[in-house]
Amino acid sequence: MSLTFHWFLPTNGDSRHVVGGGHGTPATPSGRDRPPTVAYLSQIARAAEDLGFVGALTPTGAWCEDAWLTTAMVSQHSERLKFLVAFRPGFVSPTLAAQMAATFQRQSGGRLLLNVVTGGESHEQRAYGDFLDKDARYRRTGEFLHIVRALWEGGTVDLAGEHLRVEEARLARVPDPVPQVYFGGSSPVAGEVAARYADVYLTWGEPPAQVAEKIAWIRELAAEEGRTVRFGIRLHVITRDTSAQAWAEADRLLAGFDPQTVRSVQAGLARSESEGQRRMLALHGGSRDGLEIHPNLWAGIGLVRGGAGTALVGSHEEVAERIREYHTLGIEEFVLSGYPHLEEAYWFGEGVLPRLAAQGLWRHPHTPRPQQAAQVPFAS
Repeated sequence: MSLTFHWFLPTNGDSRHVVGGGHGTPATPSGRDRPPTVAYLSQIARAAEDLGFVGALTPTGAWCEDAWLTTAMVSQHSERLKFLVAFRPGFVSPTLAAQMAATFQRQSGGRLLLNVVTGGESHEQRAYGDFLDKDARYRRTGEFLHIVRALWEGGTVDLAGEHLRVEEARLARVPDPVPQVYFGGSSPVAGEVAARYADVYLTWGEPPAQVAEKIAWIRELAAEEGRTVRFGIRLHVITRDTSAQAWAEADRLLAGFDPQTVRSVQAGLARSESEGQRRMLALHGGSRDGLEIHPNLWAGIGLVRGGAGTALVGSHEEVAERIREYHTLGIEEFVLSGYPHLEEAYWFGEGVLPRLAAQGLWRHPHTPRPQQAAQVPFAS
């Protein structure tokens, strides 16, 4: 089976430096040199679909633009790219969310994927009016997905749950195709929800041994539910023609991390309720030393950014080898990003993907658009 690659739309701004934010931390003001305009995000989207990425993740939170609205606009400036829209189920009714998804599918030509984010930080959830604790939020997510999936199947739903209640809920038009649900979480209750409702379980970029443990855990839980789940991984990438060039770029990014910003971000993330964030922090311990935690796996991004904090760093051949390593564990989908997102999409798409194609691990999902020839005026 061909591997699937997704890119990332930086709706919090882009730069040649790392732009922070995520998991309750504010976006770092330095380095946001490219505002997240529809024009710039559309430029990234068109590049991604030409290079062979299937979709693009759009984040959610107070630190970035709204994912639903942004992707709806960008979809009108792209042709085939799907949008992995992150959203938090506690902020909108399940019936309305199911209807929004159905509308998105019809208006975009079936290009919606859903990344369900339960919300790991209570202080950020309370800013939106959500006062449930973490475990209760996951239980509510389970009820939410139960309702949404039943509505997408065309049924009439009545549910009086612990957190959600609907009566005679029904969609006038179901989505076609039904959006795939991507879901992540490292706590026991998160695993239960993933096993029951996720199509793709997403993990952040931990070393292969830890990823293998997660895959085995979710597979066992899903089997108990009579289901199978696909697996994906969220990583940044720094790939160049040579290993030395790639690590020089990583060093350049690291040199741009202001020590006070690192201390502030790490202090904020240390208060995180997220088990996944705790695991990310444990990979680097807040130190600039020893950041290559597995061959070509660099934990430096996590010093200034919440959420996904690791990057594949190396030559195109080395990055392709690491992807093969994760694939042998059971990873089928890769959600990638890099700074800046436009240029790094080309580095990966033109450097790594052809190598994976030559090995039979990937094929372009559609025929790329022909490049328009430059218009050269005739000599007079």
